[in-house]
Amino acid sequence: MIYLVAMLAIIRREAMRFVRQRSRFLAALVRPLVWLVVFAAGFRAALGLSIIPPYQTYITYEVYIVPGLCGMIQLFNGMQSSLSLVYDQEMGSMRLLLTSPLPRWWLLLSKLLAGALVSILQVYVFLAVAAGFGITLEPWGYVAVLPALVLSGLMLGALGLLISSTIRQLENFAGVMNFVIFPMFFLSTALYPLWKMAESSQLLRDICAWNPFTHAVELIRFALYLHPNLWALLWVCLSFALFFGAAVLGYDPAHGMTRRRKG
Repeated sequence: MIYLVAMLAIIRREAMRFVRQRSRFLAALVRPLVWLVVFAAGFRAALGLSIIPPYQTYITYEVYIVPGLCGMIQLFNGMQSSLSLVYDQEMGSMRLLLTSPLPRWWLLLSKLLAGALVSILQVYVFLAVAAGFGITLEPWGYVAVLPALVLSGLMLGALGLLISSTIRQLENFAGVMNFVIFPMFFLSTALYPLWKMAESSQLLRDICAWNPFTHAVELIRFALYLHPNLWALLWVCLSFALFFGAAVLGYDPAHGMTRRRKG
């Protein structure tokens, strides 16, 4: 019961912070909408897409990038949630939270879940706006994608959590974040399928295939069209376990941030 109360309190705190930061909500929608409305219209004539799973027919470029833009929302939200952790570290509230008698991993997991829930809300709002532009899905696809969004949100949030455990000052976070977000996003299947990358460079294709964000996007893509993707599911779960385990170690006073600060 105590564990549940602590988790709900952390989720409520994150929700209240999100409600107060309306610009964060608008920014989360503006980025993918710019890609959907502006860039997709320009790339439609230049990029031809063959029939690839999970699609059963030829699709427009706008339809293809919607799952990638959902992943973009979760990627940016995971990093912004981690940015708040760096701020909390400087203000002292995060260190106070981590000194509670509850296990450190549970508190960090609660923080991750809170961030994932916020990102899921943003994704569904984006999907509703995309439907207004004529990009609609199977009704059950909106339901089936929920578990995929939870897993991908936790994985990307754990990556941000890991990064925040290595940052000492808030000013350093933006630069490090740019070195993570943009390579992960552009070297993935969010904008182009793997076979399209292979036409340009086999090395780029291999990098995209190993990118955890690629598998998060493909998990979302296949779920939206009611098709399972067990390989992407495995990659996302393994990446989450790796990132979260390293983040918990990073926040351990005996190994991570606290010890470095004292040094």
